[in-house]
This record gives sequence, structure tokens and C-alpha cells, in this order.
Amino acid sequence: MSSTKISEETRARIRTAAKDFCGYCRSQQKYILGMLEIDHIIPKAQGGTDEEKNLWLACRLCNNFKGTQTHRQDPETGRQVQLFNPRNQKWIRHFTWSEDGTHIIGRTACGRATVIALQLNHPCALMVRREWISAGWHPPRET
Repeated sequence: MSSTKISEETRARIRTAAKDFCGYCRSQQKYILGMLEIDHIIPKAQGGTDEEKNLWLACRLCNNFKGTQTHRQDPETGRQVQLFNPRNQKWIRHFTWSEDGTHIIGRTACGRATVIALQLNHPCALMVRREWISAGWHPPRET
């Protein structure tokens, strides 16, 4: 979290724009313990700002794994690529759900690199997704 205070109005606009979903793993606010956090798409440590265009929602797990990363190697091509930007890119273009709905699969170099960088298929996330699937809450429908 940055030392500069992000206004409640800005936070509310981001929450509304993100529809209360983590921009990366698509966890819904109503199903997670704790509040979705404000994520700096370009981390401040990498020159990012507190401007609204650089902010989105992320769950704590994704935000912590992302840290100060902005790029990662695509495991398929070996190229360094920029991580997924949930504000400017469509999730469904870069990711899909596995047949059973538990795993996030990268469709593009950006998606594959982001899956690895943010550990989107971390064992904890998989365990929770299995429970959400049994409750009929997952996977979320993309619009």
C-alpha cells in the first residue's frame, strides 16, 4: 500500500469499475474473507503512481505475489512480457478456466506469464475454488 492516501471516492469508483472482482484471479468480494485491495498496476517502486488509471482491485494473495513485478518470462516462448493489466485488458482474452473450473490457464504470452508471476494456481486458491464450485459460486461468468 502506498504512503499517499487514495481517496474513498477513488476507491469506490475502482470497486465499481472492477465489479468487486480481483482483476487477476477473478475472486469475488462476496466470497472472500477480507477486503479486496487497491493494486498499483505499475507498482510505485517501478515508477507507478496513485493515479486512478494505474489502480485496480486485487485480492491479497494476488497483490502479495505480484509485489513489484511488471514483467515475467512466458514459459512457452521464453520472452519477457508485460504482466496482465486488468484495467486495460480483457481477462477472457488472456485467460480461461480449466475444464473443472479450478485452474486458470493462460491463453497468451501475457496470460501465461501472469499465471506464473502471481501464482494464480497456488494450492490455497485451488482448494478454495473447489469449495466455491461445490457451492455453485464458481467459476464466475465473464462479461
